[in-house]
Parts: sequence; C-alpha cells; structure tokens
Amino acid sequence: MENYQSTEKLESFMNNLGFPSLRIHTSLNHFDFTRRARRILVIGPMGAGKTEYTTRVWRDSKVARTKSALVAASTATGAADRRNVFFVRPGLDTRQFHNCPPGSLPYRGGIEDLGGKISGAADSFALEALFKEHPEVGTWIIDEAAFFDERLVYLMAKESDERGVIFICPTLVLNFRRETFNATAKLLLEQATDIFPLSAYCDHPDCLSDGYFSYRYYLVDNIECPALYFDPLLIIGQTDLRHSEYEPNYCTRCEKHHLLPGKRYTYMALKPLGNLASAGDIAPLRNELAAIQAGSHTSKLFTMFEDYYLRGEKRNETMMNSLKVAAIAEKALLYLYTEANLISTDQLLSLVNELQLDRQYIRLRLADCHRSVAAL
Repeated sequence: MENYQSTEKLESFMNNLGFPSLRIHTSLNHFDFTRRARRILVIGPMGAGKTEYTTRVWRDSKVARTKSALVAASTATGAADRRNVFFVRPGLDTRQFHNCPPGSLPYRGGIEDLGGKISGAADSFALEALFKEHPEVGTWIIDEAAFFDERLVYLMAKESDERGVIFICPTLVLNFRRETFNATAKLLLEQATDIFPLSAYCDHPDCLSDGYFSYRYYLVDNIECPALYFDPLLIIGQTDLRHSEYEPNYCTRCEKHHLLPGKRYTYMALKPLGNLASAGDIAPLRNELAAIQAGSHTSKLFTMFEDYYLRGEKRNETMMNSLKVAAIAEKALLYLYTEANLISTDQLLSLVNELQLDRQYIRLRLADCHRSVAAL
C-alpha cells in the first residue's frame, strides 16, 4: 500500500535474486503505523479498489497488534495507538449495506469482519463524538469523506496534529461532471499529507484504458443515455443496475468514453435564462422549460444539441440519447434552484404549478440534497 523504498534498492535486491536488468516497478508495502499525524486520501472512481485498500490496512493492523511493547512505543501517541483502526461510513445513505452482517465491511472482493470497529456518522459532530468514545483508536478510516460537511477536514487536522492520529479517506473527489465534488473535497485535497490515486479499467466494452472518471448514465430501452451536465448533482439510490428513465447508473470511464452532454447548453442558454428570471423576467425560462417538457424541437436544448452533436465537428449521436430520459425540464429547474441559486422558491413553485411538472421527482431530488419546499 505504501512505498518508501528507492528504485535503486529494489533493483539491487532483484539483481541479487539473479534477475537481469529489467524495468522494475516498486512494490506494494504494508501500512506504516509508525508515521504519525497523516491525512491520507485514497482517490479514484468506483471499482478502483478504494475500499479494498482500507481492508488491507485493517488486516495489517491485526498483524501489527501482535507485536511487542517496543513496537507499541513507536505506534502510539498518548492513548491513541495507530494500530487500532476504526471504520466510519457517512450516514447519508446506508441502503447499499443492507445485506452486510453487522460489524462487517463489504467490498468488491468480499466482506471483511471488522469486529464491530465500524460505525456510521451523520456529520462531523457525530464523528467527533466517536473520537471521544474511542480515545484508543489511532487510525480512523473515513469512507466517502467528501459526503461529510466541511468542518470534518479541520476536525481531522486538529486530531492528527494534537494526538498523532492517522486519517485514511477513501473517497471520490470528482463528480460525474469531472469537477471537484464539493467544498469538502476541495478542502480534503488542500489538507492531505498523502494522496494515493487509484484507477480501474474503463467500463466501455471496446476499451482497456485506465478509467479515472465516474460516468453517470441511464438505460432506456437498453440504450445508453449519458446524463446531462445539469442532471442533479446528488442522487441517492440503489447500486444495482437500473433500467429506468429516472434512476441513473454509474461506472468508470476513461477520458475518451466519458460522455457529458449539455455543458455548453448549461452555460450558454440555461444559466442566462436563469439570470433573466432572477432579474424578474421569467417568461423566457418558462418558454424553454415548456418546450423541453413537450419534447419540442424548438427548445434551445434540442437545437444546440442538433447543431453540436449531429452537425458539428464533435458529431456523436450517443450524446443525443441523453434527451430520451424523463424529467429533463425538472432537472433544468432544479439546477437553477439548488445549484445556481438563480430562481426563488416562489418562482420554483410558480413554474411547477404552471407547467405541471413532476412534483414527486422534484421532492425526491430536493430531499437528496437535504432541502425541501413545504408547498410542493
């Protein structure tokens, strides 16, 4: 998992074994519990092995705890012994763990029994309470740390600086738009002492390249429909494959096969319409949403897609499939309301009522980002 050996030493070792001069890659070492005050980011897309990395740390800790008191002197700072490992997952959504035995950690390679050293935490305050309950723990694994509030980052810095605690954060730092996930992810990158980037094979059937990006898509009549750029940033749902116009799927893609239609439209058309609405002129936005909802080829969305993906230099008919999904007008409206903050709650309600938009879908997506509108 860690590598502090020089290439020269490794080459010398291999030569002593009788190997000729080869291109030698550095080895994957056991975790170093002697190095204090580290904030380690393990980053990569789904399927890259982030959780498997943490299970290796757990297995290494079991071996390290069998060592003598002399070793303990090198792995402890006060009451916190870095060989004592505790795993925390965010309280945002636990549906993907419903089949996992209590006290265990599921990953793609199987299930690791953590002996009860695992818990959920809804936010940084709940996490802080866990620190106080377990002062003996010197290595905390915070799964999907980017889902926590920003305070988490400074809380980790305080604990590591004052008590020598190690934090390991296997997490996404990029969202499906290939942008930094959120403010917490940005702060994690700023405050990290070590970063381990992992990759996975690109999921595209014609590709064996390294994939670094999380790709969101919908399956409509078994057709791959790339998620639009203004698709809701956070959608909580099941992890199994979904054949749905409403619920997306995720996989890992390389840069070539990561499709993201609608970014140009978002900044050239949708946000300017939101700016007009914010200034009091809501009619142009209403007309565009109505055209999108009706599937009209007169919408700015369709005409821009047609010009760019069917006639332009970047012709790609798969991009057009993104218009086959449901609730596109709702997604555009939610983007302007929850992310761009360009329309008011009154304007949201007015447009939902006037255009008879899908209230249930809007309520679900608002709930995903911990927002609600009572009148919906």
